[in-house]
Amino acid sequence: MGGSPWAEPKASHRGTEVIESGKRVIDQVILRILAEHAVPDQATLLDLLAKDGFALTQGSLSRRLARLSIRKRGGRYQRVPSVNQPPPPYSLVPSAPNLLVLQTHRGLGQALALRVDRTTVKGVAGIVAGEDALFIAIHGESSLEEVRKEVEQVLGPPRTRI
Repeated sequence: MGGSPWAEPKASHRGTEVIESGKRVIDQVILRILAEHAVPDQATLLDLLAKDGFALTQGSLSRRLARLSIRKRGGRYQRVPSVNQPPPPYSLVPSAPNLLVLQTHRGLGQALALRVDRTTVKGVAGIVAGEDALFIAIHGESSLEEVRKEVEQVLGPPRTRI
């Protein structure tokens, strides 16, 4: 039975829901690795994934990178959102005195966190991202309203319900 519990699920052994869940986990790990490392090529990314217990083929990795809008730019792999692709839907709830809670669909929390983080929204002390939510901590000098407006400029207007 060996093998990693994080290895890519096989269709013949698991149901569709488990396969999709496993794919989301791998996608989140890829996004995390790219946020933490300057990855120059797919071989390096495959090695880093293997260290985290994920066994992917180069072809499977290439398809995942394309689906996640990850391209090689400036000598390293990074997420390049499509100009025509709007951000995922989200709702934004202020929690006084210094926290914004952003809720989105399952599996999209990391994507929104990367978008907010890479645009360096003023007043953000830090972001904690989960599968479907972000906690955005606000610097003491900034107001919730100021940061909320900046986040909405980056992501577009929020929806009232997700």
